[in-house]
Amino acid sequence: MPKTVKEISKLINGELVGDGELTITGINGIQDAKVGDIAFIAHSKDEDFIDSTKASCVIVPKGIRKTFNKSLIKVDYPSLVLSKIIEFILPDSIPHPKGIHNTAVISQSAAIGKNVSIGPYVVIGDKVVIGDNTVIYSFSYVGKNSNMGADCIIYPHVTIRESIIIGSRVIIHPSAVIGSDGFGYDTLRDGSHAKIPQLGTVIIEDDVEVGSCVTVDRARFAKTVIGKGSKIDSLVQIAHNVIIGPYCLIAAQSGIAGSSTLGRNVVFGGQVGVTDHVKIGDFVVAGGKTGISRSFPAKTTLFGYPARPADKAKKLIASVGLLPKLFERVKMLEAKIKELEKK
Repeated sequence: MPKTVKEISKLINGELVGDGELTITGINGIQDAKVGDIAFIAHSKDEDFIDSTKASCVIVPKGIRKTFNKSLIKVDYPSLVLSKIIEFILPDSIPHPKGIHNTAVISQSAAIGKNVSIGPYVVIGDKVVIGDNTVIYSFSYVGKNSNMGADCIIYPHVTIRESIIIGSRVIIHPSAVIGSDGFGYDTLRDGSHAKIPQLGTVIIEDDVEVGSCVTVDRARFAKTVIGKGSKIDSLVQIAHNVIIGPYCLIAAQSGIAGSSTLGRNVVFGGQVGVTDHVKIGDFVVAGGKTGISRSFPAKTTLFGYPARPADKAKKLIASVGLLPKLFERVKMLEAKIKELEKK
């Protein structure tokens, strides 16, 4: 739906610079944009792209002071306003299912809110509660006694097992599994493994986003928790009884073992591993492939395997790089010692 630059600027409460009557028909990256598109840069360091882009308008940070022969809209956080612009210009760009498909299997005891959309072959179990405006895509499953808030988006092939609690505005991407059994077994004298029942639940709080193929195990007795506003990338494993605080960021292929606790605003790079029963303080940052085997206090930056404060880890890595030279030096010294011994 075509909109003018002026209309878009008003929508996002931006500062318009240039021609506000230009018509915008699409959204694109700044290097790929064409006439009629609106693009954006997130940082002032990318301002050189403004001169070369074919976009009719560019959304930029307010800190940019240089003038350009281009219509600009200045905002505090350019990347944050994109969702509003997409809904404004391209309202059907993400084709959510509409209404309840006739192949969906919904228990008569389930409570379905207003304006809920349920796609083909979805299964909704007994006594499930689905909040208003929630969208559930095809082939997803919501188990008995689970409760989901308003304005959620559940993409295809998601499994939400029984007695799971999900807040509002939660997004769960394809093939995620919420509430699978925790990995709990007792090893018997004959070497066989007896399954320990996993009777707890999973609580996903408001505004959480869960990536594709994430697995979140239910607790043994109590609860596994993903705190408000946390974002979990694809292919992450969260074990039973893990507590993740609010506003954490967990990147792909990370794994958090049972009963570990993360504070608020913890950030994990890709492939971070956390052993069981450790406590990670608020605002801890762990670089990619960090192996965390003990607890760390708040505001620590970690790196390496095993995890160490980043400054120490960097010194160790630098020292390892010097080992070949040190080895050659030791060989040389040993040779000189042998020569002296012969004399």
